Order: sequence, then structure tokens, then C-alpha cells
Amino acid sequence: MESEQRDHRSTESLKKQVKDVIKSLGIVFGDIGTSPIYALSVIFLFIAPSSENIFGVLSLIFWTLTSVVTLEYAWLAMSLGKKGEGGTIVLKELLTPLLSSPKQAMVVTILTFIAISLFFGDGVITPAVGILSAVEGALLIPAFAQVSRTVLVVAACAITTMLFLLQKRGAERVSHAFGPLMLLWFSALSISGMYSIVQHPSILYALNPYYALQFFIHNGIVGFFTLSAIFLCATGGEALYADMGHLGRMPIIRAWCVVFVALTLTYLGQGAFLLSSPDAKYVLYEMILHQFSAAYIPFLILSLVSTIAASQAMISGIFSIVYQGIITNVIPTIKIAYTSSKLRSQVYIGFINWCLYIAVILVIIQFRFSYKLTAFYGFAVTGTMTMTGTMMTWIFWLRKNYFKSCLAFLLTLINIVFLLASTYKIPKGGYWSILIGLIPFTILLIYNRGEQKLYDVSEFTSLEDYLEKYNEEYQKHQHLDGCALFFAPDVDRLQPYVAQTMFVNGIMYEENIIVSVVTRDDPFGVISFFKGTLAPGLQVFEIHRGYMEVLDIEKILVNAGINSKVIFYGIEAVATKSWLWKMYAIIKHMSPSFVQFYKLPANKLHGVVTRVDL
Repeated sequence: MESEQRDHRSTESLKKQVKDVIKSLGIVFGDIGTSPIYALSVIFLFIAPSSENIFGVLSLIFWTLTSVVTLEYAWLAMSLGKKGEGGTIVLKELLTPLLSSPKQAMVVTILTFIAISLFFGDGVITPAVGILSAVEGALLIPAFAQVSRTVLVVAACAITTMLFLLQKRGAERVSHAFGPLMLLWFSALSISGMYSIVQHPSILYALNPYYALQFFIHNGIVGFFTLSAIFLCATGGEALYADMGHLGRMPIIRAWCVVFVALTLTYLGQGAFLLSSPDAKYVLYEMILHQFSAAYIPFLILSLVSTIAASQAMISGIFSIVYQGIITNVIPTIKIAYTSSKLRSQVYIGFINWCLYIAVILVIIQFRFSYKLTAFYGFAVTGTMTMTGTMMTWIFWLRKNYFKSCLAFLLTLINIVFLLASTYKIPKGGYWSILIGLIPFTILLIYNRGEQKLYDVSEFTSLEDYLEKYNEEYQKHQHLDGCALFFAPDVDRLQPYVAQTMFVNGIMYEENIIVSVVTRDDPFGVISFFKGTLAPGLQVFEIHRGYMEVLDIEKILVNAGINSKVIFYGIEAVATKSWLWKMYAIIKHMSPSFVQFYKLPANKLHGVVTRVDL
């Protein structure tokens, strides 16, 4: 009986693991999984498809996937996550407590801002290049060979619209639809790749790094800049770490094992096909048409769905990054919808969703051809991966894990080589990634500098001075019935609105509770407790939460037996003549306040305005 129960539990566990892997395929691997649609086609726009170049390129692709994706992300980066969270901001939160000076913390903050901004830039290009590439595959069908470019662009825009409309349903629901389809996609790639490999088994020699070295020797500076196109095989690798909060670590790693094999087979297969058909323009599509012409249209439809999944992977990653930034006070607060009752970090951010949508539509209309987009696609990814590698090296070194630190440093050098090669793309359109990234980078800089400036000039009241005045006023005046809450990030230095409400406006309740939310260094977990009674009618209630935790503050207060009559919070009215601080004031005005973000009961809220001159 016990044996049967163990077998049943084992079977159920296996089924769950398989389901989680399939979900991962739908959310995480669409981007990197659809790179075979265009990667080799773009690479051989740089160089001639000779047998030596084919072997060299395939060797470089295999070892790029092995080093940049498998070692840097699937192993090193994902080993730094806790309880399933990941991304650039998580690296910042892990690194900052290890630093010894404010200057080092500033460097880390700037690196984080650059990585986030580049990720945004790439988040616009990914849907555009993927969807356009898939739509263009229809041109190989005789009936559609004469379709105008305008029709293709309109079709791409319509598909993009559908994709962004789906986002509100949440990553978990979307993965149920995309997961099985991506499994079918990788199966099709594997079968097609193996079919071609059987025709030219010598292509397996390309796994030898010797051919990668020979490629550089024979092609020189052209071979170096060709790396900017070769890196297309790894675009989307950063989503492994960014999307950890959606699915957890192990499902993504298991899924990558499947994807890595499928990608290796398809790239080798395409290389084998090129040996006999060096004039192929759309390598993957022409290979499928040559192998299984009857299955071409179903494959084309499958590739289109897969590119939509690729876009989904990037969008989910951006939602994760923005969510983490809001929780850790790096990014201004934005309205968030939580789309899963199981995973706390599955979110939908409407403002970000529609900003991305507008940008993607504009890029599609502007460039119209996928090859024009691939000419600069990937520049932002190399920058993001370089920032990630730098921060990982630093973390491992400060943790005295010197082996991983040295390995991370070597991988960072590889990223830098790819980044330098990708500078070739800047005048060919790479500046678009930079221009797009400059928008969030500027907002982040202004917001964080403004928050620091606001903190520096605000007239905080020390707890000692506050208590002296409070005891005097509490004994002197009559109190209002009930309990009042005051939110304060630091009890030792109270915000001006607390003293203004009680001592200037003369509003003092019978019970007054200062609520402080303390963010811990670990990602999850919530502990709440009364810290003590500071004076008659004055208590401190602290909520300690992990930096990735989604709080239901109202529920926490109810569970603690706190039934407040009114909730006071501070509103800073920024007065300034500086255009910089005026921009900061606009950003702050557009951002929901702390109490609005955590959806505290509106009928109890009272904002107290304090003028601050910047």
C-alpha cells in the first residue's frame, strides 16, 4: 500500500514537472526559440556561405549558446535567485548590502538603470522583428508571392495588436496556450534539423571549437563584426533570469535543456541544408519547403504563433523588471494588476503594456522589412548581458566564491567582445535601441535623484523631539475618539506631515499608531508586530517584508486587531524653478501614492500636503 502511494506521488510529481516545463516553453523561450527563423539568413548577408564559413558560424553559435546562455544565465545568474525571483534589480538588491561605500552603490545603481533601459529597448524590437519575420514567410507560398509590403505590414500590426490585448489575461493563462504550441515548435525544429543532419552527417564536426577559431583566422575584421549577427542566436537568453519570478528556477532550467538540444539540431540542420543550397535567402523556411513541402503552411502558422510567444516572453520579462523596480523604490509607482493567485510576481502593468504596443507598431511601420530590424537587433541585449555579467562577478567576488567570480568575469569579457562587435549596428539602426532606452533611463535618473533631493531637504522630526512635543500636546488637548494611523518609512526620523497633523492642525486621536514598512534583504516573507508603546496613546506597528513580497496591508492590519478610523499620509507639493525638478514633480504627481498603490480603504484616507522647495 505504501509502495503504491509512493508511486502515485512520484507520478504526480513527474506530471507537475512536465507541466511546469511546458509552461516555461510558453513564457520564457519564445524569443530565443524563434531566432532560427532569421539568424543564419542574416549572418550570411555578412559573409559568403562557403563550407568553411558555415562550419565556423555553426561552431560559434553552439559555443555562444553554451557560454552565454547555459553558463552565464542558466547556471550562474539563476543560482543567485531566491525562491524563484530573478532579474537585474534582484542583482542590485543582492549586491548593494555587500558594498562598502556610497560611491560603489551609486555605480551599481547606474549599471542597473542602464541594464533596465536597454532591456526596454530590446523589448520593443523583439516583437517587431519576430512577427515581421514570420509574416514574410508567406512570400514563399506561390499564392502569396506577389503580396504587397503594405499588406504584410498591416498583418504584422494586426497580430501585434492581438498580442498586447492578450496581456491582461496574465502570464499564467497565456502560458497554457503558448506552452504546448512551443513544444510542438521545438519538436518540428528538431525533426527538421535531424533530417538534414542525416543528409550531411559531417556537419556534426562543427561542434568542434577549432572551426570557430579558423573562422576568425580566415575572415579577420569581417569575422569580428559578424559576431554582431551571430549573437542573434542568444537574444532572449536574458529572459531565463528575468522570468524566474513567473515560474521558478527549476522548470526554466529543465526546459532549457530541451530547448538547447532543439536549437543545436536546427542550427546544424540549417547548416547542412546550406551546404547543398548556398543561395537560400530564408534558410529555415526554404529548408522546410524542400523537406516537407506539404507541411509548409502548417509550419508557417506554427512559426507565427511561436513568434507571438517570443514577444510574450519579452513582455513578461519587462513586467517582472518593472514590478521589482516599483517594490524596491527604483521605479516610480505604477498601477499593477496581479494576475495569479499562486505566483505573487505574475503581474499585468497596463501603462507599460500600451507604451510598448505603441512603440512596436511605430517600429514595424518605420522599418517594414525584418532584415532592416535584424541589422540592429541584439545590440541592447549584449549591453544588458554585459551589465549582468559585471554585477554577477562583483557579487561572487564579495561572497568569496572566487571560482564563480572568475568564470563570470570570463563570460563578461565574452559579452564585451559581442558588445564591441555590435557597435557596427549603431549607425545601421542600433541607435533606435539607444533612443528607446534613453526614455526609461532619463525617467529613472530624474526620479531617483529627485527622491534623494527630496529626502535631503525635508524637515524630518527626530523621534526624541517628536515624543517631547507629543506628550505635551496629548496631555493638554482633548482627543478624538478612535484610532488614527500614520505611515512612516523611518520611525526614528518622522516625516513632516506627522507633526503637522498633530501639532499644527491639532488633530490627535485617542489612539495613534505609526505604521512602518521595513524591506528586508531576502525576497519573500512577511512578519508584522507591535514594536512597543512610545507614549500614552502612541504605538509603533512594524511590517517586515521581503523585497519581492506583495503586501495586503489592510489584511495585515485587520489580523493585528487594528481597526483604524482614519489613515493619514503625506503628500509632498514640490515648488521649484528648476526644469529638472519640475520634471521630477510631474513624475511624482503621476505616480500613485503609497496608500493608493496598496489599495488602502479610500473612505479612511486623508492626505496631508507639505510644500517642499527644490
